[in-house]
Amino acid sequence: MSTVQISAHISPTTKDELERFADARGLKKGYVIEDALLHHLQALREIPADVVVPVRLVLTSASFSKAAERVLHPRRPTAAMRRLMKASPGI
Repeated sequence: MSTVQISAHISPTTKDELERFADARGLKKGYVIEDALLHHLQALREIPADVVVPVRLVLTSASFSKAAERVLHPRRPTAAMRRLMKASPGI
């Protein structure tokens, strides 16, 4: 099977995590990267786009302030949310 080489810039943290993962399992980094990429692309094909949660969220200063405010002062759960959480097994 022929292969091609690609290049990508990744953070030092991601590189360290990749190396630890590959070393712990005795795998080549290229194999881990290709397997992860194939898995990701398959998931993107099969999962509806509106339920895919991005790995990174980019916020403006204003939206970050609103998000921080919600974390510090969360809203009370609605009756519907309480019913949903009560009905969820394992919670």
